[in-house]
Amino acid sequence: MLMGMISPTAATATTWTTRNDFKEETSMADFLGMMKQAAQLQSKMQAMQEELGQVEVEGISGGGLVSVRMTAKMEVKGVRIDPSLIKPEEREILEDLLVTACGDARRKAELAMQEKMQALTGGLGLPPGLGLG
Repeated sequence: MLMGMISPTAATATTWTTRNDFKEETSMADFLGMMKQAAQLQSKMQAMQEELGQVEVEGISGGGLVSVRMTAKMEVKGVRIDPSLIKPEEREILEDLLVTACGDARRKAELAMQEKMQALTGGLGLPPGLGLG
């Protein structure tokens, strides 16, 4: 009759092995879930990059005398200069206004990119400062 009984030590060892197996299976499932989530994020980010090429913003300076159109990928698409500014003696003013308009367009493009990134990564619970935006 004693031969059929399991010692407390053996039962504990069996339980411990079962717990480790469960932990390994859970860890593997978590890892596979994270990998799937990363693949989905990569796919969404590629689609977003394509979308950003279609998003255009306009930077304006000098009360509308100079404007610059730019994509959210920072590609300048056009510059408009009011004819009243194209005078030789106002060249430096025009140059300064162009720099200001480009800066305004760049800031707006960066904001558009940040908004898209927040919409894309909003549900992922990524740690702050991950550098995706």
